[in-house]
Amino acid sequence: MLRPGGAEEAAQLSPRRTRAPVPAPGPAAADGSRASARLSLACLLLLLLLLLTLPARVDSSWWYIGALGARVICDNIPGLVSRQRQLCQRYPDIMRSVGEGAREWIRECQHQFRHHRWNCTTVDRDHTVFGRVMLRSSREAAFVYAISSAGVVHAITRACSQGELSVCSCDPYTRGRHHDQRGDFDWGGCSDNIHYGVRFAKAFVDAKEKRLKDARALMNLHNNRCGRTAVRRFLKLECKCHGVSGSCTLRTCWRALSDFRRTGDYLRRRYDGAVQVTATQDGANFTAARQGYRRATRTDLVYFDNSPDYCVLDKAAGSLGTAGRVCSKTSKGTDGCEIMCCGRGYDTTRVTRVTQCECKFHWCCAVRCKECRNTVDIHTCKAPKKAEWLDQT
Repeated sequence: MLRPGGAEEAAQLSPRRTRAPVPAPGPAAADGSRASARLSLACLLLLLLLLLTLPARVDSSWWYIGALGARVICDNIPGLVSRQRQLCQRYPDIMRSVGEGAREWIRECQHQFRHHRWNCTTVDRDHTVFGRVMLRSSREAAFVYAISSAGVVHAITRACSQGELSVCSCDPYTRGRHHDQRGDFDWGGCSDNIHYGVRFAKAFVDAKEKRLKDARALMNLHNNRCGRTAVRRFLKLECKCHGVSGSCTLRTCWRALSDFRRTGDYLRRRYDGAVQVTATQDGANFTAARQGYRRATRTDLVYFDNSPDYCVLDKAAGSLGTAGRVCSKTSKGTDGCEIMCCGRGYDTTRVTRVTQCECKFHWCCAVRCKECRNTVDIHTCKAPKKAEWLDQT
């Protein structure tokens, strides 16, 4: 604050500036202003057009937990909603099982689609795991949501029975006597706790979709449920016989998980028979996409959008294309060069493979083998012509 009289001193220290009169714009200046305004308007319209045509953003997903391994830190996992983060913080040991389940179902997805144009490829260092391909409400998205949910159920159920988790153990409901086609038996041993696996998977996996409550969320919830029920579908009964010379006069039985491959095979068949639907007006259910289409049941995978052909690189659709993919020259199926390469043709490379053969056991204790050389032809899809894929990128 200036002391009394300071204003006059400040005025003396600062040289007085006077504004020169602004001359009135001439005709040339006025034309230049109008041209500048038109240019600014054109730039603004171009910016709006670009914003409207940009594809939607891909959200991060809990699937990324599989890439973290044992380094699961709840606050550092992108894409978790508040409920998922709460469960992660409360049950860190279960999150390790969720991560193991994520790696298992991704491997199974890649096995099931190894001979298809879309082969369940993951994107390195991408929090969405699969990139933009999951933006489309396609059959592939339906399968991924189903098998990811199934993978969590399978991993948590297995961890409970193996004593790896403090919050669950063997199934507490399998007690007493029961019967099947072979007669009566006693529940015993350690039945896999599918009830806890389903309950936790539903709470964790469905949390994000339950917040959104739109048509895509409804689709995801349905396919998540299909994945959970698929694991339950393949529970098997294992028994041990008791009696004289194993006569099986008494049996002790327990329920056990089947190999996850059976669940993957089943969901792959569900993918082939997936039902295209649209959401009803109230957004609470599905109806057939077209008149004459069959209605979806609780065990059907459902989807909204047709899939791209995945033939060429298309960054907007998340398609990596099939250039360089290995194909079979003789197969007429999806792994055949005609289908896999989308009619572009294929290149053939002759390679020599060295394998061990004619192995013999020598006393004691070694196995010695010969080296056999086999020359085989490897067929790989040609890349599309530049003009063909340039418009897609």
